Amino acid sequence: MSAALPTAIPKGAKYALVLIALTNAISLLDRQILAILAPAIKRDLNIGDAEMGLLYGTVFALFYALFSLPLGRLADGWVRSKLLALSIGFWSAATALGGMANGFAMLAVSRLGVGIGEASAQPAGTSLIYDYWPKHRRGFVMAVLASAIALGLGGSLVLGGVAAADWDAAFASGTAPLGLKGWQFAFLVASLPGFVLALFMWRLREPERGAMDGIQTPPDPAPFRASWNVLAAVTPGFNWLALGRRGAPGAYWRFNLIALAGIVLAMWGLVTLCTALSPRPPLDFGAVSINPHLLQWSVIGFGLFVIVNLMQNMAVTDAQAFRVITRSPTLLMVMAVGTLQSVLNYGMMSFNPSFLMKYYGLSLKDTALQFGLVSAGMGILGPLFWGPLSDWLQKRFPGVGRAYVALFCMGLSPLISFWVYHAPDATAFYWRFVAYSMVLTGWLPPLYAIMYEQVLPRMRGTTSSVYLLVSTILGLGIGPYVVGVLSDASGDLRGSMLTINAVGIAIVVLMLVVARRAQRDENALMERAA
Repeated sequence: MSAALPTAIPKGAKYALVLIALTNAISLLDRQILAILAPAIKRDLNIGDAEMGLLYGTVFALFYALFSLPLGRLADGWVRSKLLALSIGFWSAATALGGMANGFAMLAVSRLGVGIGEASAQPAGTSLIYDYWPKHRRGFVMAVLASAIALGLGGSLVLGGVAAADWDAAFASGTAPLGLKGWQFAFLVASLPGFVLALFMWRLREPERGAMDGIQTPPDPAPFRASWNVLAAVTPGFNWLALGRRGAPGAYWRFNLIALAGIVLAMWGLVTLCTALSPRPPLDFGAVSINPHLLQWSVIGFGLFVIVNLMQNMAVTDAQAFRVITRSPTLLMVMAVGTLQSVLNYGMMSFNPSFLMKYYGLSLKDTALQFGLVSAGMGILGPLFWGPLSDWLQKRFPGVGRAYVALFCMGLSPLISFWVYHAPDATAFYWRFVAYSMVLTGWLPPLYAIMYEQVLPRMRGTTSSVYLLVSTILGLGIGPYVVGVLSDASGDLRGSMLTINAVGIAIVVLMLVVARRAQRDENALMERAA
């Protein structure tokens, strides 16, 4: 099969890559802008680091992860360019809503809207671009997409910080139009690029699905019905209706209810632990007040139950996809590695601007310009170096080339971080951060290339959704919150950020196993699919 695979880059592939890269960039811009605006939001809304962790991670993560499932399924059957265009417009509108927020509740609604809109970006974008580019260039493709993520991350800091600082400086006397604060204005500005991109994405040509992999993929006769069925089957409460309608055997019911009971008990234990470690004042949602720790772990528990429901639903409705995904040890380990890396990355990333302002006395604008530009620059250079290198090493060392690149980057970067975050001043920090970023940014292209080559083309949207669900709920949903809780409890933001690097030990162990198994499991793909 591999000898017949296309090798030429088709017309429109580069243009499509630019649009998908810009989608990634704007997605990260709208998602990460909260980090640079955190000090001002905390001051104006009278909340702490734990609550910011909820906004940054948990509230966003739940809806991002939940809706990635039906939208990922829709990406596997509908026109992906149209799906992306609609999604970009939706999350841009939700970002603009953040500019009108005057309390925690409304800002939380804005963030959950961003989560819903962005849920299709990776499943649909990855699936689409894989059908534009030949297999041997996908390390490069993922490098470009990873660089775009870094561009969005750095851009969020620059745009958000500069817009907020300049607005507050211009209207220091409280004469701002509509009474907008600088951070509210920054949200409004950040929403604008997405509306423009959505227009270009709507007109992008849809490529033939599966052609680049030599696997004929028939059209899906009812993608919207399938997408709705996925949402109903995984949403707690509705999942039982789905099990009943499909006549699921008693073993399914028993496993589902036992899993639910275990999740409830585990989450209650975590609420108790976190409340004892770092008591926080309740959050007001209108007439209702909620313990922030209860909100946090209820969301995580909800997400874990969604994962259980998803896998049960897949086993019933798409047995082939269930076999392909669950019977690949490499795929499962890669998802675990990506999730652990998300805990680390998001836990550090969400508090970087606050760290610089707290420990080095930098202003909001200085932090935005300096750290934003450094982050964007290194985030672009790093993947563009590591992605092609991983493709070259994979050719020379089939099965292990990409795995060892990811292992090197993820194993070394936690060690370097201790040297970086103990820099004596801001200048030293930035020089050290350059080296740190160059290593840290290299894990994503090879790891994603490994993951998506473990499944059939028609399953890439679904696979991406499963990965997003797990990595978002357990990575984005936990990393920033844990750092925030530790920071509130200890008063030591730096120590709290560095503590999260402990997950690097598990990452190294898992990647060593992936390196030994990746090629074997990829070769067995059609056997798993049979």
